[in-house]
Amino acid sequence: MKNPDKDMSFWTKYKKFASTEILMYLIMIIGITLGIIFLS
Repeated sequence: MKNPDKDMSFWTKYKKFASTEILMYLIMIIGITLGIIFLS
């Protein structure tokens, strides 16, 4: 429980990073599915 400020900033950074990662994966999956639909 030392340096709670550092911990909080780390978690907020991690949450932001995780949300952007999920968004990137979602966009990739949507693009791949759209490509498959258009190609087939």
